[in-house]
Amino acid sequence: MSEAPLVTEELHGNIACWTLQRPKQLNALNGALIEALGAMVEEVQHRDEVRCVILTGSGDKAFVAGADIKEFADFDSVAGRRLAEHGQRTLFDAIALSSKPFIAAIGGFALGGGLELALACHVRIASDNARMGLPEVTLGLIPGYGGTQRLSRIIGRGRAMEMILSARMVKAAEALGCGLVSASVPRESLMEEALRVAQGLAANSPKALAAAIRAVQASGTPEGYEVEIDQFGRCFANEDFKEGVAAFLEKRKPDFPGK
Repeated sequence: MSEAPLVTEELHGNIACWTLQRPKQLNALNGALIEALGAMVEEVQHRDEVRCVILTGSGDKAFVAGADIKEFADFDSVAGRRLAEHGQRTLFDAIALSSKPFIAAIGGFALGGGLELALACHVRIASDNARMGLPEVTLGLIPGYGGTQRLSRIIGRGRAMEMILSARMVKAAEALGCGLVSASVPRESLMEEALRVAQGLAANSPKALAAAIRAVQASGTPEGYEVEIDQFGRCFANEDFKEGVAAFLEKRKPDFPGK
């Protein structure tokens, strides 16, 4: 008998909804799940029929409740560094630098690696019962999957420092107020709202979306403005630019081709 998949996909037109399938473990990230999800992120870059990905967790309690601590309980510093580096390269950076937008639909807990997974996504939407935090310092650790960097860029260094050092969880209303999430909706409306947002993103130029992601991810770096200039210029060579301008002048909706 084959094992149940760690991640399932459901297509809604050109939107792919990926659901993490470890409900008994509150979808905690282990090595196998990181590898499986990382492979899917790599593959989806070459699937022209998918314009946007929604990432969510199975069950009613959690998006991802954290990392599977049992897997690294006896690690030394060398193994710990390897764990963080491999996870970032395989999954978290892959999502952040994806040419397809990723939306995190956060229902319930998003803690530790779970919040870091949401932070790697380009848009975050939370249910009103969501609870988010980076509690690693209570284990004698710090966030290792990009959390110290991405949280600071998203909500500001001061707020990020307080959240990380205190290890406290924030509720959906506070997360919305500080810009950690862009929307908070009733739990039963979470996927409906995520699909609505995804459809809006998917209607735009795939090439422009990819260029915008590259430019925004470079913000705050010394080369950020140069990356924006370069990506802006590259857009003029794309068929999407010609279609977008033609649609504007003809007063119709653009019909952008696949990647």
